[in-house]
Amino acid sequence: MELVEENPGKVVLKMEANEPLANALRRSVAEVPTLAIDEVEIFKNDSALYDEVLAHRLGLVPLKTEKGMSAKTKIDLKLSKKGPATVYAEDLDGSADIVYGKIPLTILTEDKHIELVATASLGKGIDHAKYMPGLCYYRHVLEIKSTPEIDKIVQKSKGLIKAEKKGAKWFCDLREADVDEIVKLDAEAVKDAQEILFVIESFGSMPAKDILAKAVTALSENLEEFEKAIK
Repeated sequence: MELVEENPGKVVLKMEANEPLANALRRSVAEVPTLAIDEVEIFKNDSALYDEVLAHRLGLVPLKTEKGMSAKTKIDLKLSKKGPATVYAEDLDGSADIVYGKIPLTILTEDKHIELVATASLGKGIDHAKYMPGLCYYRHVLEIKSTPEIDKIVQKSKGLIKAEKKGAKWFCDLREADVDEIVKLDAEAVKDAQEILFVIESFGSMPAKDILAKAVTALSENLEEFEKAIK
């Protein structure tokens, strides 16, 4: 296994093809506890959005998930604003850190008000999508036949890994448009290699490497529980 890229927003791994393991890890990301708004008490809402729609938008605002948080964590966020104004996520006042403050929630016209209290708690993506900490996906590295015309396409492409030539073949990661262009030149030129790229992209609630580590822990715990169940 090779670490291709690591930063707070993304982790990219290259490993020998093991799709069952990659898919199990992908599914386990939905079991990583994440902080999100779960309850909203609306006292006044003069905006054009229904209360239910506003509450839904609040639930999708990414909040920082700290290591010390637990299932008992409850954080209240207050919102009070008068129009004319655009109401942003950063207008929520409370102890939870909002990842992207400029997410627009709604618009207030002249003399219109909004007043509410939102309560954030930990949850898992398997229960509701608002608790998903990020995106997780994987795909095969491509093995592409080398010809003068194909080489030009591969060398100009920008994928997750740098194109590498071994003998008469390229091993790379290409955009679909580049693959389509190559297939037009030679329908048999592209096939899957024996390695896959595994990617986690964080929504900002926690670093991507922490999402990976917690997904591995969740998968390990599920396997232990399964092993006990079949004994």
